[in-house]
Amino acid sequence: MDHRLSGQYAIAGVAESDLGVVGPGRTELSLQVQAALRAIADAGLTVKDVDGIFVQPGPFERMPGLLLAEYLGIQARVNDTTMVGGCSNLQHIEHAIAAIEAGLCEVALIAYGSTQRSAGTRQIGGVSEDPRSPRGQFEIPYGLLSPIGSYALATTRYRYLYGLEDTDLGWLAVATREWANLNPVAYRHDDPLTMSEYLASPWISWPLRRDDICLVTDGGGAIVLTRIERARDCAKKPVLVLGIASRSNAHYWVPGLDDILTTGARVTGPEAMSMAGVSHQDIDLLEIYDAFTTMPLLAVENLGFCERGQGRYFFHNGRTGPRGEMPMNTSGGGLSYCHPGMFGVFLVVEAVRQLRGECDSRQVKGVQVALCHAFGGVLSAESTVLLGKE
Repeated sequence: MDHRLSGQYAIAGVAESDLGVVGPGRTELSLQVQAALRAIADAGLTVKDVDGIFVQPGPFERMPGLLLAEYLGIQARVNDTTMVGGCSNLQHIEHAIAAIEAGLCEVALIAYGSTQRSAGTRQIGGVSEDPRSPRGQFEIPYGLLSPIGSYALATTRYRYLYGLEDTDLGWLAVATREWANLNPVAYRHDDPLTMSEYLASPWISWPLRRDDICLVTDGGGAIVLTRIERARDCAKKPVLVLGIASRSNAHYWVPGLDDILTTGARVTGPEAMSMAGVSHQDIDLLEIYDAFTTMPLLAVENLGFCERGQGRYFFHNGRTGPRGEMPMNTSGGGLSYCHPGMFGVFLVVEAVRQLRGECDSRQVKGVQVALCHAFGGVLSAESTVLLGKE
């Protein structure tokens, strides 16, 4: 994929499923289906138009793409279940574009769903590990919370090298909650957060507090992607995929990292921006995976929005909030909107709605280009997507 593909593909539809706590009667599949049908309807298409399925596995189903295809009655020409953690759905966009370019499908459905809150599959210590694996042998038995402990280690390293005041990450948490209070479907809607309340929240894995850590919710999301020519005939204005890049970082767990603060964004950011033909100054909106406040901190540095060691100042004084100059995570993010285990698809859903001008009281004025960036695993994989208006 090269720069010549920029602007030839578009997102025609996006949607969420029900969010928050959906109850024990719902399944991963039911949330995938609900989000998928809403996204297809958002595009003004029908299920019969879809011939490519890209779905991220959850804890219960080994072959979710086949199950979703069966439920929807789709004889999919492409069925991709790539799983690299929270950036999987962004990589699915890349894979869908490659499949359409190769003539393997015409309309791609990208879907995700999780009932982790209602099903109780996500505990503070994380998901279960094979005791024979490296993490199962050398991390879990010694009490490292997963993935919380790994991001706490990254935060500790940053604090040691560059300093980190308690309020530095607090600015991000407070700003994100402000966005959530403008989003009627956010889990933390009508639930303000002050800096003093943030500082009073308990430590979970030092130096991360409770309000540095994402929600545990149910939810699903979906994206419909096709060529720009077809997207122009759909119900909504198409949102262009301007550039995209992904990397797996040659490690699965934190001890495999040579430098815990250098992430794949250092590669994916420049590649995606080069493909899109844009610079940092052209970007009006950031949607960055925030399972932990540490993640946007590392992302803005590695993506090149500031120098290394300066990210701690990036969020000060509400800069990324509703009245700030660099709006970020305008849905409320994983910290305050929803976080059903993996958050990548929701970054794109919000960016598309902002570019369409559909966000009501949280709408950012004049958005032309949005950057979405997601992490997978424990800094193990990353994807960057640039979206824009036609």
